[in-house]
Order: sequence, then structure tokens, then C-alpha cells
Amino acid sequence: MKKNKITHIIGRGSFIAKNKIEVKNGKKRVAVQAKYFIIATGGRPKVYPGMDFDGKLVISSKEAMILNQPPEEMIIVGAGAIGAEFAYFYNSYGTKVTLLEMMDRVLPMEDEEVSKELEKNFIKIGIAIQTSTTVERIETLKTKVKVHTNGNKKELIKGSVALLAVGITGNTEDMGLEKIGIKIEKGAVLIDDYGRTNVQNIFAIGDVTGPPWLAHVASAQGHVVAEIIAGHPTFPVDYSNIPACTYCQPQVASLGLTEAQARDTGHDVKVGRFNFNSSGKAMAIGSTHGFVKIVFDAKHGELLGCHIIGAEATELIAELAMAKGLEATWQDLARTVHAHPTLSEAIMEAALDAFGEAIHQ
Repeated sequence: MKKNKITHIIGRGSFIAKNKIEVKNGKKRVAVQAKYFIIATGGRPKVYPGMDFDGKLVISSKEAMILNQPPEEMIIVGAGAIGAEFAYFYNSYGTKVTLLEMMDRVLPMEDEEVSKELEKNFIKIGIAIQTSTTVERIETLKTKVKVHTNGNKKELIKGSVALLAVGITGNTEDMGLEKIGIKIEKGAVLIDDYGRTNVQNIFAIGDVTGPPWLAHVASAQGHVVAEIIAGHPTFPVDYSNIPACTYCQPQVASLGLTEAQARDTGHDVKVGRFNFNSSGKAMAIGSTHGFVKIVFDAKHGELLGCHIIGAEATELIAELAMAKGLEATWQDLARTVHAHPTLSEAIMEAALDAFGEAIHQ
């Protein structure tokens, strides 16, 4: 920040006008005036009735990152990306993990086949999974928690600690946003495609603007806003082409439409798959679980979505994001020569499979 001549003021800021904030630090008050403002206050885990955080027995992802030692038993409420990542992480350290999800599968936002594959792998390594299960309340004792659930049957699950991973809400409070008329909906600052709020000189980026709650989305939004403020030409963030990544093992990565979403939106689809157990590179690195699944429009060969579970999935997805951004077709992917042996060959093979030209299945 020194190199770029950025002034850093420590304190809590609050709008007192559309072009002025007041920063409080103890008894000190500093008024800061500017032509433009960017709200980038992030988000925090959602709190639900009967499931309040205490930071010790009932924790959020923040505390889960800095526990002094792995707990004996951990109950994770929510099997989205955060829940899945911590389930794998603590299981690897020897914690007995129970993963609870109110929807009918883990990673419910991912393609159904990916969810089933991850669940199979998680069960294999000893993670207990209960889907279609809601948590009614969490009871804290001196050194234990009791999680009261209501799934196929009412059940009481005991553990050393409960981790809540059930969503994010934006940090919008105590900043004077209502005072200057900033629109907020469901805990998020509303913005247009260029990051503008309804107050024209004020922008917002990152988790405070709502889903997708991803660091790379915040960075992309920041680039767009900075270009606008600097008066440079720019393009809006393409929210239909955002890679979603889950950093467990096997890794999960996806973008675009799932097969079900593509069909529901009226597409006649072609689906190509390639299993990593047919990949020479996957065999060489000893990681053959998972697959690449690509969804195309049957008529025009348009790339609609891609879903990967397996080794380095979060790296492989970048090729598909580039392809989709350039409006590549199945032929573009299928005819691009991929080096052998590589994991990325699976993308080429899945594209070939979609239109019946696969060889190495």
C-alpha cells in the first residue's frame, strides 16, 4: 500500500453523507470525503434460532480454521462447500465427523452425479452423512454439544463441537447505509452489473453483495469498479461463467448449467463424460476417482456447463471458463490437442464422448 501511495485509516467507518464517512477509533474521529466509495466489508456466517455461536462448542468457519487441536468428534451442520471442506479436513486429522444436510444430497448446488460421487468417497473415508435432515436446536453442555435433528426420524447427536456452515450474510450494519438510502435485500447490498449501488457514486464488491460468496468474484468485481472510477472502458462480470470450487479431496469444480438445469431451461442436451480411472496421468499419480462431465447444447454444440470431481479439478476448470467465455463449441474442445499424459486430456475426451466420438473410454 505504501508503494501505491494508499492512505490506510484504522477504525470503524460510517456514512454521514453520500460523499463523506466518519471513522471512529476509540475517542478519535476522522472525517473522510471522497468522490467515490467502495463498500467491501465482506460477510459472516448466518445465525439461526436455537443455533447461536459461542466460539468454543458451537463454532463458525472462522474458529474452525484456528482450533488448537482437532476435536474428538465434530458435527458439521450444512454440506455445502464450506461444510464439505471442513468435513474432509478434520476427518484427515482423525476427528470423527458427522455431516448434516437439510437437502437430499451433499453439495446440493452441484450436479447430482458429482454429489453422489463425493458422498461415496466421503463415506469410504469414514465421514458419517445424514441428508434430508434439519437441525432444530443445539444444546451446549460443559464440554459437549447435543444436536437435535429432525430427518427421517428425530435424533440426538452428541459431539465435542458443532460447526455451523449454513450460509453467509453481508456485513451491512452500523455503517450508515440506510441513512444515505443504500438498498439492502436479504443481508446484501444490491448492485448492478458494474458494482454500482442505487447511489451512483457508491459501489460495493465481495461477500457484502450476496452470492456467489467467492474470493475470485470479489476480485473480479473490484477490477470492474476500479476501471469505472478511473474512467477506463470495462466489461461487467459474467456471473454465468464463474468457477465454483470445493477444496476437499476429491476436489470439486464446476461452472455454468448442470444437466438438470440445462434440460429445465429448454435445451436439447448432449452430455459427455470421462472417468479418471481411464486416465494415464491419474493412474500415475494414484488418484483415479472421479470424472469430467460436460453439458452441451445438442443443436449448436454450445458449451452450457462443466462439472469435475477428482484430482486438481479446481485447476482444470479454468480451461472450461476460458472456453465458455469465448463461446467455444464441443468441436473446439474436442479438436484441441491436449498433451499426454495429463489430467486435462479428460476434458477433450469428455467433449468427444458427448457426440459419440470417444476412443479412450
